[in-house]
Amino acid sequence: MDPRGLLWNDAERRPRAPLRVVLLIVVSALLAVGTSLGATVGFDGLRSWVAATAGEAAAATVSAVTGIVLTGGTVTLAVLIAGRYVDRRRVRDFGFRIDRHWWLDCGFGLALGAGLMTLLFLVALGAGWVRITGTLQPRSGFAVRFLGLVVVFVVVGVYEELLLRGYLLTNAAEGLVGRLGERGAVVGATVLSSLVFGLAHATNPNATLLSTGTIVLAGIMLAVGYVLTGELAVPIGLHTTWNLFQGGFYGFPVSGLGVGASVVAVEETGPDLVTGGAFGPEAGLLGLGAMVVGTVAIAAWARWRTGDLRIDPAVTTPELRTGDADEPASVDADRWEPAPGERD
Repeated sequence: MDPRGLLWNDAERRPRAPLRVVLLIVVSALLAVGTSLGATVGFDGLRSWVAATAGEAAAATVSAVTGIVLTGGTVTLAVLIAGRYVDRRRVRDFGFRIDRHWWLDCGFGLALGAGLMTLLFLVALGAGWVRITGTLQPRSGFAVRFLGLVVVFVVVGVYEELLLRGYLLTNAAEGLVGRLGERGAVVGATVLSSLVFGLAHATNPNATLLSTGTIVLAGIMLAVGYVLTGELAVPIGLHTTWNLFQGGFYGFPVSGLGVGASVVAVEETGPDLVTGGAFGPEAGLLGLGAMVVGTVAIAAWARWRTGDLRIDPAVTTPELRTGDADEPASVDADRWEPAPGERD
């Protein structure tokens, strides 16, 4: 392969997978700098106005929500730009082919996340590993804080799944498939994206080597929902309600972070190895068990929905777009096969 071929795929008419990921990072960094500079004055003014009209608690909530929304918006815009002009795809090709089936899968993911965390809470409560200390905490400003949590966890669920599963896993799988075959490429891409997911939480408060490892496993659970359906509906739904019910309903820390409001306030009395301690259930055996159950449930759902249990071809086969007509770049592009040596 000539030096140019190390960076550019002539058959696909776009950069190779590693360079596509690097370019996404560059675009994200540039957008983050611009967003930070443009939002500083607006942040201060908004917070002051909310504090004067609704109090400090509401101001703190609005500031936190606005920060997460800006982060999510920046990441989403970066994927849109890189997807369109580097990957030559639209955002729908990263797991957002939204139709009735997409919403059905998303509903399953939402129900699964809520159910898993409810089951975890009931097991911990029944075993005496946690005890309830109150409800609707804090009383003052609970509704505003809880609504803020809903917005935050929806945004986090969407942009983290779009970035890590939709973009990173997809590009890694496409880059590896020529060398490892479809199954090997998807396994490698799943591990890679999940490692990034775990490392992204490694600097959270109360994080440990164990918590980072279990977050990697959580990433694998979420990736299974994408790999088996080719859509982000299941992982977005699961990611959203897993966090929301973990913190907003049952009062556990969410990946080491306190959420500031919960329907039920709890005190953990069991061993940290089981409960996860200050990091939350994800760092304990309870969380690990929920991940295993969740992964099995996702596989069962995918089999019921499609009648089969297989890797969705959308994960490894690019559906490339032209720059003008927004149509597939070549005939039968969704079943595109490269010439020997032309895969990433």
